[in-house]
This record gives sequence, C-alpha cells and structure tokens, in this order.
Amino acid sequence: MDSVGDTSIGEWASDHQPPPRTPRTHSRHVIRKVASKVVTQTNPPFAIVFVTLLYCGELTGACVVSYAYSRSNDLFWLSLTLLLMLIPAVMDQLTLIFIHRDLTSDKPFILFMHLVLLGPLIRCLEAIVIFYRLGREEEPYVTITRKKYIQSNTEIELEQEVGHSVRRLLTHRNAFKRMAVIQAFLGSTPQLTLQLYVSVVEQYVPTSRAVLMCICLISVTYGALVCNVLAIQIKYDDYKIVLRPLAFICILLWRCLEISTRITILVLFGSVFKHYAMAVGGANLLVFFFLPWVQFWTSGGQLPDNVEKNFSRVGTLSVLCTITLLYAGINIFCWSAVQLRLAERELIAKSQNWGCLVLYYVFRGMENSVLVICWYFFKTDIYEYFCTPMVVLQLMVAYCLAVAFMLFFMQYLHPCRRLFTHNISDFLECVCCRQAKAVRPVLLEPPWEPGVRHSVV
Repeated sequence: MDSVGDTSIGEWASDHQPPPRTPRTHSRHVIRKVASKVVTQTNPPFAIVFVTLLYCGELTGACVVSYAYSRSNDLFWLSLTLLLMLIPAVMDQLTLIFIHRDLTSDKPFILFMHLVLLGPLIRCLEAIVIFYRLGREEEPYVTITRKKYIQSNTEIELEQEVGHSVRRLLTHRNAFKRMAVIQAFLGSTPQLTLQLYVSVVEQYVPTSRAVLMCICLISVTYGALVCNVLAIQIKYDDYKIVLRPLAFICILLWRCLEISTRITILVLFGSVFKHYAMAVGGANLLVFFFLPWVQFWTSGGQLPDNVEKNFSRVGTLSVLCTITLLYAGINIFCWSAVQLRLAERELIAKSQNWGCLVLYYVFRGMENSVLVICWYFFKTDIYEYFCTPMVVLQLMVAYCLAVAFMLFFMQYLHPCRRLFTHNISDFLECVCCRQAKAVRPVLLEPPWEPGVRHSVV
C-alpha cells in the first residue's frame, strides 16, 4: 500500500500507457528454386475460344437488330447500335495487332482479316493450332521466366524455362484478355444500356434484341471478372496470381451488383430525362478521360518512350489516348481497380491507393442516389404498375451489397493481401481507436496520506 501511495500520477500513466502502434511489416523467408524441365505443356485455350464466340455473337446480334431498326425506319437507334458495334470491333483489331506486333511483320492475310473485322477468328484458330502442336516438335529456343509464389510467410521464387510455342500461346492469352475487357466496357455495356433503354421506352422486347442483350450481359460479366484479374496481374507482375473459387464468386457478385445497379439507374433516369442522362454519361467520360492527363501535365513528366520501340511520338500518343479511353469507359460503370500514371514507365500505379477507392465509391454512391431520387419524383406513367419505392430500395441495397463484397474480397480473398501495407481492418481499427481515445475517461487514484480519512462522494 505504501508503494502505491508513493507513486505519482505521471509515473502511473507512463507505466500503464498502451504501446505505440507500429506499421505492419512483412518479413518473409525467400526460397529460390529452379525447375528441372522446360515447360512445353499448358492448359487448353478455352478462354480464347469463349471470347471469340462472344465477339462473333455480339457482332451478329448487333447486325440483326440494326436490320430490324432499318425496316422500322428507326434511324436514330440504328445509328447508335451500329456505332456501339463498330467502335469496340475496331478497338479489338488494333489491340490484337499491337500486342502481336503485326505492323512490323509480313502477314498480309492476317492484316486483311483484321481489316474486315474477323481478326479474332483467325487468331483463335492460330492459338488452337499452336496448342495441338505443343510437345510434338523440339523447341528451337526457350525463354527464362521468374515468378514468386506466396505461401503464408514464405516467398518461393521459381525460375522456369518456357518453350517458344508456350510463349506464343501465352501472348495469345494476354491479347484476348485485353480484348475481352475492351469488348465488355466499350461495347457490351453501352450496347446493353442502349437496348435496355429502347425496350423500356417502347415497352416491347423482340427476340433479336433479347438475344443481343443476353450476349452483352454475358460479355459484361466475363469482362468484369477478367478486368479484376488483369488489374491484379499488372500490379503484382512479379508474383504468380492464383485465385480460389470463393474469390471468383466474390468478384462476380461484386461486379455484377455494381454494374447492373449502375446500368439500371442510368436507364431509369434516361427514360425520364433523356438529354440529362446523355449529359451525365458524357461528363463521366470526359472527367475520367482527362483526369490522368491532368495529373500528367501537373507532374511535369514526359511521355514514356517504352510503349513500342518502332512508334513515333504520334503513335505513342495514340496508344495512351486509347488506354485512357478504356480507363474512362470502365470507370463510368464500375471501379477500374487501377490508377493510370502516364508519366511512369509501367503506366500503372503499383501501390494500393485506398484513398482513390474510397473517393470513387462515395462519389458514385452519391451520384446514383441523386439520379434514382430524381427518377422517383419525376417518373412517367409507364411505371404505374411498379412499386417504385421498392425499386429505389432494391437499387440502394444492391449497391451497398456490391461495396460489401468488394470489402470482403480486399480483406480476406485478395491473392496478394499479404503484400498490403494497410488493409480494411487496419483502417477500421484506427477509426475505432481514435473514438475510444476521445471518450476514454482518465483513471486517477485519490491522494493518500497516513492518518487522514478520505471519502468519495
């Protein structure tokens, strides 16, 4: 008791202070391994075939719908349908030509197929032929690749020799991944929005339009999944990305809810305010298109010279404009999962920017809320048989569920979450600690003197 009485308040506080928070560090044991065999086998190119089928199906469906519009003299819908069909088709051809570097090679037949918008078909056949020839011929030379695998607190760095045919097939896979993203967000998503808007306004859905919307919906779902995986692969290029089935399901639920909510809100708002809806879409496109360029100009950087060694400055500028157009097209409907840095060598920010993520979803949530509330108060008679308050509630709940699935994926299912400096739980814990620190009472012991009687009132 005497020892307690002799202890001062300052000493007691210093003895019972919680330890200061230190940033989380990742000290891992690195194991390096060298594969004993040359990689000459790989998985079948099912994804390439699937993307090609989606491309051909959407192209055919858009042509059939355009023919129906021409027969009914709907020139405005005809023009928009053809425009949303041709723009992504041309972008797909340019993407495949750029990745395969066909401008510097002598391949007139392949270039002709790209000219008639059938480049993905011939590329798919070429990938199938390469796959069936794997292992039947001796490889003339190999390529050495190094990838890291994350297992708990251990990084396994594996060095492999990859055969030339496997490398060519890998190039085809990378090209079709980017084509799937371009087709989904520059073609399928705007096309789905347009056809759904026409169906709501006309209150009639013919078979050809329904088939086109179904193909667009499948393309959007697959493109959103590929976009997420591709963003992770680009950010963590040194690591081998392996997604578990639960992670795929979480991404699908996250992206499907986010994109479907956005498309539905734009269609409902456009059915009441057509010109304002076009202004909202155009403003979003311009903001996200020029945002990377504004950051580039304010940073005082220079254009990267590693986009393509044979490109002139005009060619490099064209490629960067195409990339920013795709970036803007994705961000109109969902989070792109990457931040462009046009002045940097890789063009993509490697760090996980939580601030941009929070800012995007807060802004998008506010915008969606304003649009759906405006639709609710100014809706027309075509919605008299719908319970409009329930529609508004379902849209808001669906968007909140999309954000919840996104947070769940980032916290528990992200394949490279061990590389994050901070995570969702760190942010929530920091906020809770600040609140607890603000309201926590100071525990002071009453002074003690021998021979004096104390009472606490």
